[in-house]
Amino acid sequence: MPFTESASNRPGNPYPIRPIEESEFDAFVAVDEHAFHGSPMSDSDRRLILERFEFDRSLAAFDGPAPVGVTMCHSFQLSVPGGDVLPAAGVTFVAVMPTHRRRGVLNSLMRRQLADVGERGEPLAILWASESVIYGRYGYGRASWSLNFTLKRGEGALTRAAAAAASPERSGVRLRLAEPQAVLPELAKVYDAVLPSRAGFFARSDAWWRRLTYDPPEHRGGSGPLRCVLAEDDHGPRGYALYSARDTWSDFLPENVLTVRELMATDPAASGALWTDLLSRDLTTEFRLRDRPVDDPLLYQLADPRRTRPAMVDALWVRLIDVPRALAGRRYASPVDVVIEVRDELRPANAGRWRLTTARDGDTGPGLAASCEPASGPADLALDVTDLGAAYLGGTRLGALAGADLVSELRPGAVRALSAALAWDPAPWCPLVF
Repeated sequence: MPFTESASNRPGNPYPIRPIEESEFDAFVAVDEHAFHGSPMSDSDRRLILERFEFDRSLAAFDGPAPVGVTMCHSFQLSVPGGDVLPAAGVTFVAVMPTHRRRGVLNSLMRRQLADVGERGEPLAILWASESVIYGRYGYGRASWSLNFTLKRGEGALTRAAAAAASPERSGVRLRLAEPQAVLPELAKVYDAVLPSRAGFFARSDAWWRRLTYDPPEHRGGSGPLRCVLAEDDHGPRGYALYSARDTWSDFLPENVLTVRELMATDPAASGALWTDLLSRDLTTEFRLRDRPVDDPLLYQLADPRRTRPAMVDALWVRLIDVPRALAGRRYASPVDVVIEVRDELRPANAGRWRLTTARDGDTGPGLAASCEPASGPADLALDVTDLGAAYLGGTRLGALAGADLVSELRPGAVRALSAALAWDPAPWCPLVF
């Protein structure tokens, strides 16, 4: 990888930054453990992390021989609106030792990381924010959201129409219990079939599937083992659910909790069959559904959807590293021809005016293709790269950001046109925290 000297590596900087060697891995992870109040890794945890760890994409700030601040990127292929995928840096392990806070360590690391991602030619960086106040400073915007549901026994009944559509007689769907590790190829087929239709998915390698289904007893929090139910027909898998349950009784009455780790389906009938099965399980008093998409069809299939008690939380944050390539790399819901003035203090190449235009390109895929080129004429709207990143996947409406005075409309109607073009259906969803 090309090396560009940054302020973090110039002579006199007290905390020089560089990638770590394999021998420094434990010291690297120790910074994360101190910052997040974590416990030391078990041997199996260590092997799992190392399987996905990219040493050449790690960065550590050193005080003498010891790292005092760390971060790392995963090399992802991210689905974007329209079914295409773009290279993206999945930022993780962002931590600073408690003894070295407020000394500019994090700032130096994040700036160096942005430069490195740009040098690799990745147009996007993405992350899950442990502290949401931090990442807007570095150009990341809240681009997708998730819903968490809690249902009590009897509240998860599907409408008669939804239950009938999911019945084996009408749908041809069969359900089969399986050990998760034994059916990873089937799970991957379902996930890969869904990926082009949902912005925010990243392509999963075998190592990422092992991460999803990792289930050591010490991580279960009192629940039983991770289980899997497959929805399939004669042609193969159509959906799956990964779940666990806690066995708790009080005075001979069940107080058991079933938690869904991930449920994925290629069609409504398979989804309905899986939910019908899970939400009707006997001896279960509470169902916890975590990290679901904000437009989850389940919201409209339940007989009493109010009972879901949905709680919305921010999920994937997006940073545009290369504005023209990122904007041209996705598709758009409606025609648009606008000049966007972008502010970006950390990546000057992004700053300036860009003309975004859409056109039909003969592709049979959804939406409109686009080009994004430098513009010399007057801007139609102006915004910070943070807010452009927030709107990029179609999960945060640009019009809402304008309503919050974060987007300046310089030509009447420009915000509405671009907001409509950026919006996408279905909503973006990243089902796995990385």
